[in-house]
Amino acid sequence: MAIINQATKELQLKIVYYGPAMGGKTTNLVQVHDHIQTPAGHKGKLVSLATSSDRTLFFDFLPIESMTIKGFKTKFQLYTVPGQVVYNTTRQLVLRGVDGIVFVADSQYEKMPENVEAFQNLCDNLKQLKLDLGEIPYVLQYNKRDLPNAAPVAYLDFLLNRREVQVPSFAGTAHKGEGVFEALNMVTRLLLQKYLHQEVSPSV
Repeated sequence: MAIINQATKELQLKIVYYGPAMGGKTTNLVQVHDHIQTPAGHKGKLVSLATSSDRTLFFDFLPIESMTIKGFKTKFQLYTVPGQVVYNTTRQLVLRGVDGIVFVADSQYEKMPENVEAFQNLCDNLKQLKLDLGEIPYVLQYNKRDLPNAAPVAYLDFLLNRREVQVPSFAGTAHKGEGVFEALNMVTRLLLQKYLHQEVSPSV
């Protein structure tokens, strides 16, 4: 849920990176944090909330070309969820107040069951929070396209993007920075379009 900061005149939007374990969510966030262009002092520290074997990362930033909506500049908070199902409670906590989602799938053939399971888990957790994926701007990133056992993009679309209205999808190799900003730029664009057509009012 978008948060209004009346003091700084900022509209804060939360984007969550979701997907199977070791699929590239963390790599995406590190790449964005390392290379995002912001005004001086308008990029938060990359914070890691580590468990014994998994991590949740987050940071916020105000883009240089920040769009103003109803007099408020847009600031983004980016989060990853832990990939392992054992941390599902943490996934639900991270999803609270989500505005947009980047689902990061692992393109390797043997990871397809985990991709499908993670996508279904996303839908289930949103329902638990009384949210509907159909009403949340989201994009798909098919990561690890550089690996020899990567499945065709059409197959990934068949598994994860078989909807009445397909969402934008991007081939990616996150550790090289490929597809990272394309996915982020699209989900932020979808969010800005959504809020341009809505009346912005303070959140409780």
